[in-house]
Amino acid sequence: MSTSHRRMLLAAAALAGVLCVAGCAAGPGSSPAPTSSGSPTWDSGAVVPPEGRVIGTGTVLDVAGETQLCLGAVAESYPPQCSGIPLDGWTWDGVDGSETSGDVTWGTYAVYGTYDGERYTVTDPPIMLALYDPVRPDDPAGGIEGTSSDADLARAQDKLGASLGDGALTLWTDRGYVWVQVVWDDGTLQAAVDAAYGEGVVFVTSALREID
Repeated sequence: MSTSHRRMLLAAAALAGVLCVAGCAAGPGSSPAPTSSGSPTWDSGAVVPPEGRVIGTGTVLDVAGETQLCLGAVAESYPPQCSGIPLDGWTWDGVDGSETSGDVTWGTYAVYGTYDGERYTVTDPPIMLALYDPVRPDDPAGGIEGTSSDADLARAQDKLGASLGDGALTLWTDRGYVWVQVVWDDGTLQAAVDAAYGEGVVFVTSALREID
């Protein structure tokens, strides 16, 4: 099992404890209450990988031939460091925009491929991020401001952050909601947080976007 997949399973299992407790402490439409423990009820295998091609944007990092697509944070070192999805079928041949230091080569790209829940397989030539014009995603909040209090949002964010660890690529509050970005969610994770906290408190977004 890959490091990426183990991290996703651990994050999902950790999220289970949070959701179980929050679901008992908060009804639909209410904000989550701070809790300390709970019994995992989340099935980490319930999230189904995308069937067709997807696109992901981030840093491609090749260390001595081991290549990964980093969708989250990248350490500002030289060369950079990050932890991402193992990337199959990548080649630097004909690809502009890369840098090399020692046995490390990297660059930022929009990468087309397929994702099986563990690995990402390149299907089309990548596009340098500097030249990529992304489609603006739909706003899951529909442009409506959330109604949860700042204190409740902060508690939810802290609890999810502590439990998910690096399974959450980014985690923040904005416009009255908690936002969590993961590598991929088919709607199962969103349904789980809705059941726990009530709809319109936490939004789960995917770093990978379906294109087929």
